[in-house]
Amino acid sequence: MTSSNPRRGWSDRTTWEGRFNAPLRAFLHTETGGARVVVIAALAALVWANLHTSSYESLWSTSFSVQFGDWRVAHDLRFWVNSGLMTFFFLVVGLELRREFDIGELRERRRLALPMLAGIAGMLVPVGIYLAITAGHTSAAGWGAVMATDTALALGALAVFGPRFSDRLRGFLLTVSVIDDLVAIAVLAIAYPHHPSPTALLVAAAIFGVVLLVRALGVRFGPVFALLGVAAWVAVSESGVDPVVVGLVMGLLTYAYAPGRTELEQASDQFRLFREQPTPQLARMAQARLNSTLSPNERLQTLYHPLASYLVVPLFALANVGIVIDGELLAAAVTSPVTIGVVAAYIVGKPVGIVVTSWLVTRLSGNRLRPPVGWVAVTGVGTISGIGFTVALLIATHALSGPALDEAKLGILVSTIGASVITWLVFRFAARLPPARRARALLGVTEGIVDLMLPVDPKRDHVRGSDDAPVTVVEYGDFECPYCGQAEPVVRDLLEAFANVRYVWRHLPLTDVHPRAQLAAEAAEAAGEQGAFWEMHDLLLTHQGALDAPDVLGYADQLGLDLDPFREHMAERRGVDRIAEDVDSADLSGVTGTPTFFVNGRRHHGAYDMVALSAAVQAAFASAKLRPEYHRKPEGEDSKDERSEDEGSKDEPAS
Repeated sequence: MTSSNPRRGWSDRTTWEGRFNAPLRAFLHTETGGARVVVIAALAALVWANLHTSSYESLWSTSFSVQFGDWRVAHDLRFWVNSGLMTFFFLVVGLELRREFDIGELRERRRLALPMLAGIAGMLVPVGIYLAITAGHTSAAGWGAVMATDTALALGALAVFGPRFSDRLRGFLLTVSVIDDLVAIAVLAIAYPHHPSPTALLVAAAIFGVVLLVRALGVRFGPVFALLGVAAWVAVSESGVDPVVVGLVMGLLTYAYAPGRTELEQASDQFRLFREQPTPQLARMAQARLNSTLSPNERLQTLYHPLASYLVVPLFALANVGIVIDGELLAAAVTSPVTIGVVAAYIVGKPVGIVVTSWLVTRLSGNRLRPPVGWVAVTGVGTISGIGFTVALLIATHALSGPALDEAKLGILVSTIGASVITWLVFRFAARLPPARRARALLGVTEGIVDLMLPVDPKRDHVRGSDDAPVTVVEYGDFECPYCGQAEPVVRDLLEAFANVRYVWRHLPLTDVHPRAQLAAEAAEAAGEQGAFWEMHDLLLTHQGALDAPDVLGYADQLGLDLDPFREHMAERRGVDRIAEDVDSADLSGVTGTPTFFVNGRRHHGAYDMVALSAAVQAAFASAKLRPEYHRKPEGEDSKDERSEDEGSKDEPAS
């Protein structure tokens, strides 16, 4: 891709790559984007149902059947949306939870205990409130409708009302809400079956057994699993259990892993063969090798997550939110145990269950188990979890009917709005706190998972900035990598903007795609022996098209280095071991491409533009409960002069 503005073109590229190379960030981005479409679909359903009720119900009651010979499955259109298309939504939920277990925050199993207990309490307390209010009424059977949190809408609302820089906050909400969904789907399957058939359930269980066997045999051919998934869906549907559970189970069975360096190098070799001889056979082999580097989990999420967020869930809202809101319904709802029970369960029960349980677990464990965020943020997660919408409507349609169903739907809509408003108030309160207290209230004191396996050592690492800087940015780079070259001015801007940030360069020459990267790295080490590593570093990244031996020798001469020791260093390849140490540390930290950044040991996912890296740095300052010295470079002034003149000026991190 070319652009008249290189930095702009690179920023666009990294933003796009960030959505697909950073699973959690991609998940959050799609969820929050899809939430807007869901809101529009819900409003459209309400307008449609209130303007022309007969056409609304007529469409969703239309029968649709699938028939093969004498075998036939017939349901109305609403069922195909609720139990057919929604299977893809729960497939994505299962995929994301499995990814978190395999390579995400939950790979440290102890981190699962608190959100799991908080999520369970966040269901039991609302159910208890609902049952207490509806005691003695037949509508008590709708207790399952107050259990779950709508992940998409909750994340979308949190993106609007919550702090901009806390992925840990969103990760905590995601874990709690997914646990909600897991239990809610189990409740839907067990507590609300229609005409249960043990034989069909046994067939479904046998099919899942075949799925496990096929996976154990190493089969990766997607259509095989798709066929088994369809068979399981049909069997579960015939059993009387809502077949959306199939999507959840299939997602949980789909493992995730990060691409390995060896696999990437093999894919590169295969593509090089295709480049030399572009035949259909080599094209297929290259495509297969490329696909094999990605886990099935990531490939399926990339395929189905946008479909679920932007099509399936909005269609579900369109098919189920449409209720006639008139004076009669409102009058009934004011005194209806169903409406009152739903609203009280979500607005009061959810935050009480989540916050109180989190506090109790923290105290009883002696702070060994504690939330990954501060207590104001935990409260925000509790209040925003009162958005039950999608799963609440799904269970309500199974558990209730007639006027009680309409009253429950109204309560779910009121709860969604109320939970959003209360969450806004919680984070508005946090925004008014002094910076240090705000950082603690939002981010807490829990240490995040450290992704950088080899800590920075000023005695061996190449460091720019103060050794005692509170925030350290580490880049694994390749002098021939074009994206490293385009990242360099962004890093410079970052160091000029934040006076108390330390920057570290570590070598990761990708020799399979950049044949001159190793020589350039050795030249930088040779210059470093004479105290000019950073000067050579800057020249190499500025002249990435000229990295042959005569070129680097010319750069050494340009820098005024003593050429005889430089030539001797290069001839004896003294820098090879030092570079190999960096490459080994990259392998330990799961780094397979360049540029890869770590901010205070935490891997930075997504774009590497000024906005994204500044947000990551500000989050690191907030986590350290410090305020960054923030200095913008005035037009025409040198950054060094600016730092000396503005020494001590400060600006607080954004919230």
